Amino acid sequence: MIDLNFLIAASPIASLAQGWTPNVGIVMTFFNIVGLIIARIGVQKPGVGPKLPFPLPFIADSKFSLSQFIAGVSFGHILGVGAILGLNNAGLL
Repeated sequence: MIDLNFLIAASPIASLAQGWTPNVGIVMTFFNIVGLIIARIGVQKPGVGPKLPFPLPFIADSKFSLSQFIAGVSFGHILGVGAILGLNNAGLL
């Protein structure tokens, strides 16, 4: 029987993961802000649902809801992961 732990440890995919560095944090923060801006512009019915419990200057107004915030940050994480993986594969990060 083949030991599966040995196969996982020997796979080249394990070495492709990017560890956290300050540059990774900067890229992820930038794309989260982009995601929040897209959520502010792209939502069809803004302000539906509970309001944010904290102020969000320069991005949110009185119609910015918690669901928009969660959607924007989620989309920002998707964009950020793609950018981090792409920059890592290009050797720029």
